[in-house]
Amino acid sequence: MIGSLRGRLLEIGEELLVEVAGVGYRVQVGPSTVAELRSADPADVVGDGAGHSVFLHVHHVVREDSQTLYGFTTAAERRMFAALLSAHGVGPSLALAILSVHRPDALRTVVAAGDVDSLCLVPGVGRKTAARLLVELGSRLGEDTAGEPGTAPDQTPGGGSRADLREALGGLGYGPEEIRTVLADLPADGDLPELLRLALQRLAAA
Repeated sequence: MIGSLRGRLLEIGEELLVEVAGVGYRVQVGPSTVAELRSADPADVVGDGAGHSVFLHVHHVVREDSQTLYGFTTAAERRMFAALLSAHGVGPSLALAILSVHRPDALRTVVAAGDVDSLCLVPGVGRKTAARLLVELGSRLGEDTAGEPGTAPDQTPGGGSRADLREALGGLGYGPEEIRTVLADLPADGDLPELLRLALQRLAAA
């Protein structure tokens, strides 16, 4: 698995072409990475970018029919990218889009605060998706406020009753029938953040 690349930047755009020891690697990057590379030394990064030295932290995705490299200028971005990919329904394109709007530290703050509105600033992310991501990312990033999606003003964090869960799901925009169906498949009692996470996973898969 490729974990990093250091070489000469031959092309810059939606993907990079980085030459390492005579071998050219095509690397997918987000808009913020492109902007950062361009601003590093604008005199060098014009046209094909020949001569510009670059170091990238790489996330290497291997599939049955392809191998793709995703590049980042910091290790923190690469780690956050991997965390995003582990969330249900998040592919590389969406993960890059999220990191282009929210840098890792800012995203941690968004997750800790349950700030669904900030997450909705990412193109293609609606309130339901944002709420589910906040729950899932909270557990993955180890935030104490993992289960507080911030989308249901009347939600009582830490409560475990069916009423609390029903109210939270209703605040996220789910209808009575959807809520009734998913509640039938969940434990009667438990920690609200965990129950909400399970409910959102089942609703997303429905």
